[in-house]
Amino acid sequence: MKAYLWKPALLLLLFVLILTFQSQGIWRWMYPIYYPEEVRLAAEKYRVNPNLIIAIIQTESRFLHGRNSAKGAVGLMQLMKETADWIVDQGGFENRKKDFLTDPKVNIELGSWYLRYLLNLYGGNLVLTIAAYNAGPGAVSNWLQMGIWNGEYATINRIPYGETRHYIQRVLYIFERYEQTYNQNFWDSVENE
Repeated sequence: MKAYLWKPALLLLLFVLILTFQSQGIWRWMYPIYYPEEVRLAAEKYRVNPNLIIAIIQTESRFLHGRNSAKGAVGLMQLMKETADWIVDQGGFENRKKDFLTDPKVNIELGSWYLRYLLNLYGGNLVLTIAAYNAGPGAVSNWLQMGIWNGEYATINRIPYGETRHYIQRVLYIFERYEQTYNQNFWDSVENE
């Protein structure tokens, strides 16, 4: 290619790349949604942002409903069996629900109820809610009471668990991506499918 032609070609390529990454189609391909009806129903029932539910699912299981962790967490939202037992008891769910944690609908419903519980517990503070979803509310409350962490994103480096620090960052990043890609109109249209 002649020297005087490569600069316009490079600019054209850069322009095309910028347009590509601004396209909703590209973002929806990079950040897909599975189980949209189950998520929408749980989000409405428990008043939780559906994109937060999706961000937790993406981070926890990458939408693989049969996933089990080495620590014993189960399903899309990676609920520990003890936590699921507690949710079933506290939320007044049918006792048999805890036996179906790998079922996407059950897992999303129980996990969404738990997110609402944590949001209420921490006054709607998203960072504290996400931290507690990962480390447990006992650990988070302990950090707050002992002054180890103040619950703010700017000070997550004070959290003693590296996994929880990274978890908060990852969930919030994915949550923002989903917020930018799937607005309320998308979620409203899910019920019409």
